[in-house]
Amino acid sequence: MAVRDALLALLTVGPAYGFQLHGGLAARTGGRRTVNVGQTYATLDRLTKQGLVEPAGSTDDGLPLHRLTAAGHAAARAWLEGADAAGADAWDETVDRVLIARSLPGWDAGGVVAAERARWAERRAEASMAAEATSTSSDETAGSDAGETALARLAAAAESARADAALAWLDVVTRSERLAFSPRAERPKRGRRPGGASGPTSDDADADHGADPGDDAQASAMA
Repeated sequence: MAVRDALLALLTVGPAYGFQLHGGLAARTGGRRTVNVGQTYATLDRLTKQGLVEPAGSTDDGLPLHRLTAAGHAAARAWLEGADAAGADAWDETVDRVLIARSLPGWDAGGVVAAERARWAERRAEASMAAEATSTSSDETAGSDAGETALARLAAAAESARADAALAWLDVVTRSERLAFSPRAERPKRGRRPGGASGPTSDDADADHGADPGDDAQASAMA
């Protein structure tokens, strides 16, 4: 899962400030996804430049808010409905997508699970066909070619087993209670507080803007 997709999905709930989105990423993936806070802010900056996110004012205590544009809403919906991030692992995409969808108030989590189930059933069918094809061809090969065919058969078996495991996990999800929750109002430890001084300190600027330049450089490498 790209951090980009997760942040867009989280913003479907409504405007949020950066640190709130940073904590929400970990909370809504069951702790699977934790990133450097600098990466969260750097990704928000890129999403804003791409026209997917825009400023939405600020909180009462001065934290900048972000919201989705129309294009951002479309991108978030596309990911939640099954458009995997480029180069992402299908299993990781499924788990993160389902966990996030089930945590978002008002989202059709059942539809997300059903779509994931259909995709994994198709993958299992494709793996079974591949395994059958390699089994048939193994009778006609010899030497090193036979070894390659045997490895292809094992690879197909692995894909089939992974699809079985994904479908079994989706069954567990279907039987479990959905626990959607609203965004938490967690504040940066060094950020401005209601009733504090009217002018930001250097610590406030760090907390609100995201991180120091070193974090931004690391974020660019990770994103």
